[in-house]
Amino acid sequence: MKEVAVFGGGCFWCTEAVFKMLKGVSSVLPGYAGGTKETADYESVSSGQTTHVEVVRVEYDPSQVTYRTLLTIFFASHDATQVDGQGNDLGPQYRSVIFTTTPSQAEEARTFIDELDASDKNGDPIVTTVEPLVEFFEAENYHQDYYAKNTNAGYCQIIIAPKLQKVQKEYAELLKNL
Repeated sequence: MKEVAVFGGGCFWCTEAVFKMLKGVSSVLPGYAGGTKETADYESVSSGQTTHVEVVRVEYDPSQVTYRTLLTIFFASHDATQVDGQGNDLGPQYRSVIFTTTPSQAEEARTFIDELDASDKNGDPIVTTVEPLVEFFEAENYHQDYYAKNTNAGYCQIIIAPKLQKVQKEYAELLKNL
């Protein structure tokens, strides 16, 4: 049986590319969540005025990859201590957030964050929020599989490729045979 996890960790092009590499993940869809408006699209969300966040909706098989493993990859692939952004992608639409689809996901995410904060007393605190998923809006088609379609683009080479290389190096056993 498939389950769904939703993560916002900066630009959804990066997050999508990372999660697509994992065993047990059947689909990764970029989109928007967490806003107060009735609809969401790239233009309105990127303005920073909708309170929506760029996210990915990850469909996975928990018999092949655990939610905790997804959390591990999520936190390993972005800076969860940066408020409202990732690197040069700044604004509330790039904030670090976990949108949960079940109470057990919420509990596990909060426990995971507490463990991370406790592991380095001198480090910056985790600013990732944990919120229930109310609604997910699928991103426009040109955002889907962005990295795969634009591997040689500057943003992909400078920002996304290093994140993928880090995950490939540190978590090789979790990856699909690419």
